[in-house]
Amino acid sequence: MKHNSKVILMALSVLITLTGMAQENRPIKLNEAIELSIKNSKQLKVNSARIDQATAALKEATDRKLPDVSASASYLRLSSANINIKRNDTAGGGNGGGSPSVSQAMYGILNASLPIYTGGRIKYGIESSRFLAQAARLDADNEKEDVIENTVEAYVNLYKAKSAVNLVRENLAQNDQRLKDLRNLEKNGLLARNDLLKAELQRSNTELALLEAENNWQLANVNMNLMLGLPEQTQLAPDSAIVQQSYQVKTLDEYVQSALSNRKDLASLESRKQAATSGVKATRGEYYPSLALTGGYVAAHIPKVLTITNAMNIGVGVSYNLGSLWKTKAKVEGAEARVREVAANEELLNDNIRLQVNRSYLNWLNSQKKIEVYAKAIEQATENQRIVNNKYANSLATTTDVLEADVAQLQAQMNYSFAKADAVVAYHQLLQAAGQINTINQ
Repeated sequence: MKHNSKVILMALSVLITLTGMAQENRPIKLNEAIELSIKNSKQLKVNSARIDQATAALKEATDRKLPDVSASASYLRLSSANINIKRNDTAGGGNGGGSPSVSQAMYGILNASLPIYTGGRIKYGIESSRFLAQAARLDADNEKEDVIENTVEAYVNLYKAKSAVNLVRENLAQNDQRLKDLRNLEKNGLLARNDLLKAELQRSNTELALLEAENNWQLANVNMNLMLGLPEQTQLAPDSAIVQQSYQVKTLDEYVQSALSNRKDLASLESRKQAATSGVKATRGEYYPSLALTGGYVAAHIPKVLTITNAMNIGVGVSYNLGSLWKTKAKVEGAEARVREVAANEELLNDNIRLQVNRSYLNWLNSQKKIEVYAKAIEQATENQRIVNNKYANSLATTTDVLEADVAQLQAQMNYSFAKADAVVAYHQLLQAAGQINTINQ
């Protein structure tokens, strides 16, 4: 019996330990969340691979300046080869001892070619690849800014969900106390049964609201853990100080100019336009011949017939594809069309950036107005609740009036809390639109 008791105690101890691990609470600040999301972002890892690809493509384009070297060698087995060597014999006539019997042959060739002039195809190919590699890095920086903004929004959503749970729990505790008082009044015949039922219904609705708020909190928590690369069971505790921060906001024109100077997506398009322009020059190079410095070495051995060693050569080779005279025009037109396409996309993005900055700036101003309005709403709801309670104590208000005042008070508190949290998101969206969101972690 004692043995069984020990086993049960050990099992309970392990269960409590595992439960504590599963419900690990972790306070986390916004800057820490941003650092973790950048470190563990799968999209940024994809972009890192794309940068590596673009860098490899640049190296490949640069390597085209290096010489091409090829080597080949063969061993041939011959059967019944007839060899008749014609030569002038000043000492006498005839071929002497007859034709040799040849059953095998060996030879080796080494060729090298160093490009000297290719019509600019190599030069502008390198230039185009360099701009594309730069565009890939700028795209990665732009994705990094998106990751930061998504993290801010997820963090604020987690804060809002937690705040909702706390407010509803507080309201539920108030409902329980009020319901306790009303039940005492009903038992003493001082309250109608119908009024008590209304209060109980109010309490049930608040309990359902709490279940919904807790569910939203858990989902926001899981989403945040996935973004940060943390175990899903980790209970994150966001820092409430984020809604207390004050922000220094500049003028709209300053944010517009900042966006046009600092936006990574706009800089990426500019790099792609330069790459496309270099691509046009490289394509036009197909109109011109290619000039290369060539060299080689040949060795051969045919037993009893021929041996060649130290047969080296060096020279200059010229090659030209006559078909380029009528084929290159279409390629050039296609390359020029790509330049126009990128330029048009750049103008379109320029307009969209201006619109995004204006929208984000107006959203920020709107968020500040909402905070002011909801702050007044809390004062009004609190005063209304006080007046209704006084009237109810003097039998001048009904239970329904009291319950409605409680709901209005709770709604005002939630609206104010959410408005302050939404202002944080609005500010960071403004920074992202202006190309400044990377500065929040510095």
